Amino acid sequence: MFVKFALPLFALAAGVFASPLSVEQRAVVSRNHNHNGPTSFNTWGGFHSLDNFDNFYGVDNFAGFHRKEVLESTQDVVCHSQAIEIIQQRLLVLQEMAKRITTETICEVEIQTIVFEQYYASLGKFHGDLRRHSGFHAGYDRDIVSHFGRIYGSDGLFSTDSWGFSGSDAGLHTIIPSGGNWRDETSPRSVDAAFYAARNSY
Repeated sequence: MFVKFALPLFALAAGVFASPLSVEQRAVVSRNHNHNGPTSFNTWGGFHSLDNFDNFYGVDNFAGFHRKEVLESTQDVVCHSQAIEIIQQRLLVLQEMAKRITTETICEVEIQTIVFEQYYASLGKFHGDLRRHSGFHAGYDRDIVSHFGRIYGSDGLFSTDSWGFSGSDAGLHTIIPSGGNWRDETSPRSVDAAFYAARNSY
């Protein structure tokens, strides 16, 4: 008797605590999981603040993996090694800035999740450049980087003006700092060793 009574309650509880996805959202998740085609995030889940989301990289290019690279000739950008804690501090500032932008300027937790996954995936592809596995150089886009100081104004407020570029513009003004120690004969093995040592640490 208890089993007959408990099973419907368990089923009801499972329904209550499951993620409250609409029919449309479940269809999107299912289609993406089955790899039957790209997922459009324009107004995904009925969120109108996602209008034009796909325009940034393209509907079939969620994290900007398909990209172009145009090298700029420069002699003045040279790598200068610094104490490692200085580098770690700066990268941590960038990490916390990404969290600040995500949580202060997006109020819907669903959109926070989508936008951060896009950012996380697009940044993650850089390890392929560093390891020379991606076909792209290990460098950065000079034009995109030039906007860094404009994210927040001198008053500490988040800037809301468009800067006139999209994700597909990243790489069109690529700078490769000189002075690194990459050697075609030995670096592929040593860089892979460094990569797996780091990966095995977390």
